[in-house]
Amino acid sequence: MESKGSTIRLGIFILIGSILFLVAVFLLGNKQSLFSSTFEVKAYFSTIEGLRKGALVRLSGIEVGNVNDLRIMKDSLATVEVTLRLVADIKPFLKEDTRASIETEGLVGNKVIVLHVGSNASKQIESGGTIQADDPLNFGALVNEAKGTLEYTKDMAKNLAEIVAKVNEGSGSIGKLVNNDDLYNNTNRLIITADRSLGSISYKLDTLANVVNTLGADVQSVVRNVDHSIKGIDDLIKNVQDGQGVLGKLLSEKSPLDSSLASVFTNLIKITEETKLGTERFSENMEALKYNWLFKSYFEQRGMYDKPGYEQKLDKFLEDINTRIKILDDRIKRLNSIMNDKKLGSVN
Repeated sequence: MESKGSTIRLGIFILIGSILFLVAVFLLGNKQSLFSSTFEVKAYFSTIEGLRKGALVRLSGIEVGNVNDLRIMKDSLATVEVTLRLVADIKPFLKEDTRASIETEGLVGNKVIVLHVGSNASKQIESGGTIQADDPLNFGALVNEAKGTLEYTKDMAKNLAEIVAKVNEGSGSIGKLVNNDDLYNNTNRLIITADRSLGSISYKLDTLANVVNTLGADVQSVVRNVDHSIKGIDDLIKNVQDGQGVLGKLLSEKSPLDSSLASVFTNLIKITEETKLGTERFSENMEALKYNWLFKSYFEQRGMYDKPGYEQKLDKFLEDINTRIKILDDRIKRLNSIMNDKKLGSVN
């Protein structure tokens, strides 16, 4: 009877052991993807920071495989080749721009591979292909860098404390300025004097601004006078050519007063030449003014001396004046031409 009970207990023990063995095999096989269709890809890291063979591989938080092999490459950089065994179901999600990174899992510190899905436009990775890898953070280096920063901060705080102490004691220039009433009063008087000087300079610069505005008005006046002279000459030339007016009729009728007419034309041409000469001199003065240090300093301090400002304004003045000079020169040539055509003599 006792033998029969022992046999039953032994059978139950064997049954339970077999069940536990099968469960362990199933779990281990499932972890290693032994019972599902798989494929392999590779990733290359300069360091793996404690990653072990058999470590989990995750995609979007889901376990999709494991690290199948770790191997140091025979190159000068000692690159680590990591072979990943992945379930076939995720193959459509792995693209050429998919990236693999080594991350720490929870508080325990186990290392896992995390896959970051690429773009839909990229081509799919084939079995045995290579995934781009991002090297893991080196926490040791980060800690050392943080320690260095803390040491630097401590030194800086110490130096700052020493400076404050010296200021409070009245040591150094700043300390004397803070604690010495005479030095403070002298500095204050110096600042007041400087402020008055700046006010005087500002007033002079404002006066200079009025000069510039007056100059603009003078330029406009010169341009108007030259335009008036040009119009008078043009009217005279038109009357002569059309035989209109007193001078035009005298020339068209071949009056015996040719010598007097020649004198009139000579004087007219001289007046025109003098007008041109005066305008040219005014233009030269304007050109010299553009490079005068006083005017440049004024506009530089106002942030205007950058071609669109002060110089551009003077360039516009010069352009207007030079245009009138060219017109006057043309009218002188036309008056000389009329004298030659009418045989009134020439003007030197």
